[in-house]
Amino acid sequence: MPKKSELPAFTPKIGDIPVKDVFSSSKLAFGIFDHLDEDGRDIAQQYADRLVLAEAYDRLGFFAYHVAEHHCTPHGRGPSPNLFLSSVAQRTRQLRIGPLVMLLNLYHPLRAFEEICMLDHLSGGRLEVGIGRGSLPLELGYYGVSADAAPSRYEEASEILISAMKGGTLSYQGQHFELNSVPLTVRTYQRPRPPTWIATNRPESAAWAAANGANLACVGPSSAVRKVTDAFRAHREPNGQANDQMPFLGLLRMVVIGCSDTDAYSLAASAYERWLESFRFLYELNAIPTPPHLPLTFDAAIESELCVVGTPASVRQILLNQLEEAGANYLLCQLAFGNLPLDASLCTATAIQSEIMAGLGRQ
Repeated sequence: MPKKSELPAFTPKIGDIPVKDVFSSSKLAFGIFDHLDEDGRDIAQQYADRLVLAEAYDRLGFFAYHVAEHHCTPHGRGPSPNLFLSSVAQRTRQLRIGPLVMLLNLYHPLRAFEEICMLDHLSGGRLEVGIGRGSLPLELGYYGVSADAAPSRYEEASEILISAMKGGTLSYQGQHFELNSVPLTVRTYQRPRPPTWIATNRPESAAWAAANGANLACVGPSSAVRKVTDAFRAHREPNGQANDQMPFLGLLRMVVIGCSDTDAYSLAASAYERWLESFRFLYELNAIPTPPHLPLTFDAAIESELCVVGTPASVRQILLNQLEEAGANYLLCQLAFGNLPLDASLCTATAIQSEIMAGLGRQ
C-alpha cells in the first residue's frame, strides 16, 4: 500500500494577506463532478445507478451535481449532459445541476440557449451553466469543427449566449454565426441568468472569469491551482453591496473513503485504472500523446493530489489542507469513476457528509 504524503506546514499568502484571512472552512461548499465514464456494465444500468447517486447527493446536502460533456469515447457516456440532467432534475429537490462544461463549439448558440432555458425551468431554477470550447480537438473534429476554428467559434457562441440571456430579440453578425432579429420567446427561470462556470488551469482565464462573475473549476496540485485562484481574486472587483459573495473557486478531487486504508486503496486503484483506460482511449486510437500532467499510475494520481483515498478522518484532513493551500472554497468531489461499485460511491458520499460537511455546519 503506498504511503500517503504529508503536507508540510505552511502559511501561504495572497499578496501580503495570510491565507487564513481569505480562506474559511465555515464558508466551504461541496459539490459533485462526474464524467459518466464507462464502468464496464450496461449503459442503462449505469444511468440508473447515477440517478440513485443523485438522489443520495440531494439527500445528503451536496450543493450541485456537475456533469462533463464528451463525445465518441468511453470517457463520457453522457454526450448530451442536459438530457441526462433533465432526469436528475426530476429525481431531486434541492441539488443544483449543470454541465461542466457544455461544449459550445458543438451547438448552435441559439439552440444552446433554448436548452438552458428549458433545463432551468424543469429544475425549478437550479441550473448552473458551465461553458467551454473543449479540451480535446479530436472530439470536436468528429463534428467537423477544426482546431483552428474552435477558438473564434467558441468566442462568438459565448457572446451570443450571454447576449441571449438578456431577452428581447437577438441579432449578431460574425464569422461563424449570423442572427437577424431573432425573437427570444423563452427566458431562463433564474434572473438575470443562471450562474456561469468555466473549467480552467490558466490564470489568464481566471482573470476573465473574475471580470464576468463566473465560477471556477480547477484540477491539479494545490500549489498550481493557487496561482489560478490568486489571479481570480486579484482581478475581482467587489460590487460594494452588503450581500456581495465570492464566486465558487472549485478544486476537483477523486475521492474514495473506506473503513480502512487498505480497503479504500484497493477499491480506488482498480477504479482509477479503469478510468485511465477510458481517458486514454481517443489518444491511443489516434496515436497522440496524452496530456503531460496526466498521472499514468494510481500512485502518481495520489502523489499529484488528483486522488484522495483513505479513512474518513485521514481524507478529511488531507482535503481541508489541500483546499486551504489552493485558496479554494468549493470541493468538487468525483465519487463515481471507473469500476467503483455503487455501494462504494454511496459510502464515500455519506462519509463526506458526516465527517466533513456536518462538522462544518452543513447539515
